[in-house]
Amino acid sequence: MSTTTSTPAPTPTPTTRRFSRQWFQGIAIRYAMVLVMLLVIAFFLYRSARFGTLDNVTTILVAAAPFALIALGQTLVILTGGIDLSVGSVIALSAMSGALFAKSFPDQVWLSVLVAVLVGLVAGSINGAVISLINVPPFIATLGMLTLASGLAFVVGNGAPINGLPQAFGQVANTQILGLTVPVVLMILGIVGIGLMMRRTTYGLRIYAVGGNRLASEIAGVKTGRVLFSVYAISGALAGLSGIMLASRVISGSPTLGRGYELDAIAAVVIGGASLMGGRGTVWGTVLGLLLIQTLNNGLDILTVPAYWQNVIKGVLIVAAVAVDVWATKRRT
Repeated sequence: MSTTTSTPAPTPTPTTRRFSRQWFQGIAIRYAMVLVMLLVIAFFLYRSARFGTLDNVTTILVAAAPFALIALGQTLVILTGGIDLSVGSVIALSAMSGALFAKSFPDQVWLSVLVAVLVGLVAGSINGAVISLINVPPFIATLGMLTLASGLAFVVGNGAPINGLPQAFGQVANTQILGLTVPVVLMILGIVGIGLMMRRTTYGLRIYAVGGNRLASEIAGVKTGRVLFSVYAISGALAGLSGIMLASRVISGSPTLGRGYELDAIAAVVIGGASLMGGRGTVWGTVLGLLLIQTLNNGLDILTVPAYWQNVIKGVLIVAAVAVDVWATKRRT
């Protein structure tokens, strides 16, 4: 005589009820930076009527454009678990190279953009080769390039800025397309293009995979060396493009241009929710972090807050962003 045993029904997984305290906590954690951004905008609108004007919004976008290019490249690098400390010096080297070309060939000023991008691409490719082929840690490799590119920037100009550039050189960054300057147009194209690449292409998936677990990616057949090489090359090329845009805005090449920009780029990526361990982060998060930093800079300038206090505020914001990210990760796990 056989007996039939019935298995108990699985216990349903508890779900968070909408509009409960846990639901609101989850929303606040997920969109913490959006809430911070809205609070910052509301504060500056309350303190100054000038902040909300169309001219001031345009000023914020123009100031954000060069940073956006290097922040996008930094996003790709950080997603692989690396870091690029050299972008500030690559900006200077690219700007000096482009300015020297424009001064030597005043009838072919627009080709200086190509020269600057190629210089940045070469610098980034060297970073990528050292990291992917020789397995030098990204921090060390890009720190070496930071020093090298900074020294070469002074070599290009014989230790001095390059002035006396043709007026056409200033038109590179100040030309308007549909009412927007070229740097802003490039920023929008870069955000949309790289954002779609990361979400819709297998290349974007490989970048996330390498950052999540490089060994597992290699076992799965991902050419991790090629991925690492490519992200540093892209970061260098975008730094070169940013450099020539910055130089064109002031119609001058300076060997100190871009100094410290790598820190703001890394800050934008981290504030946007990317993990410095790699494998987690989005382009849209980086854009939000970038706009938050530029909005803070602009609003604090309008309120005539001293520069040193601005650095204090940005430092607190970075630490707070990382703390929220760590706390949210622990709650999920």
